Amino acid sequence: MNKTSYTNLAKGWEFAEDHAFSRQPKGLVDARTRAEESGLPQGSSAQAALLALLVRMTRSSSVIMVGTGSIVETLELIRGLDNGGQLTAVDSSAQGIVLIRSLFTDLADRTQTRLRAVNAQAGVFLPRLNGDDYDLIVVAGDAANYAATFAQAPRLLRSHGLIVFTDVFALAGEHENGGLLNPADRGEKAVMMRGFIDDVESDEAFDTAMTPTGTGLLIAMKR
Repeated sequence: MNKTSYTNLAKGWEFAEDHAFSRQPKGLVDARTRAEESGLPQGSSAQAALLALLVRMTRSSSVIMVGTGSIVETLELIRGLDNGGQLTAVDSSAQGIVLIRSLFTDLADRTQTRLRAVNAQAGVFLPRLNGDDYDLIVVAGDAANYAATFAQAPRLLRSHGLIVFTDVFALAGEHENGGLLNPADRGEKAVMMRGFIDDVESDEAFDTAMTPTGTGLLIAMKR
């Protein structure tokens, strides 16, 4: 592709992002604003919309969200569950879990989806869950969340279940310096992602695909 093609792709990404944001319900926009005002940067609107669609496409009834103040992703996953199933949000940050629990309290009378918010490290909490019991796992936030969650994915996911890793380009961090796209970026997440993507794609228990949605998604399906 030439320079013009890349410029058009960048404009297309911006268009898709703005379009997805314009279609989000007011409650989700308000939650994004509330989270960002609390110092918790939120992910891409197009990415969140795709996650909600994946819930519906896979007919998921049991979902785990592992993140660090990942409010928008969590609410879109709940929306994708269409008033059914269950969602477990795992957040190791005190600030993030307080906001998630507040949102869950607000939703309690408006959804039949069972909501659980857990303040714990992924590597500590996930081993306690029943195996072969989940349809979809989404991972976001701190670098430590990724490998710890993937280590449990073969046990937790049902056959053909999905695990989705957000921000695989490592562009969402406060101190990012070009992320995966810049070899000189030696930040924790960028360094981790360079090896982690290879680990996931080489795992024979999963089929994978990467997409540039948001700040990069890596989707892996358990065979």
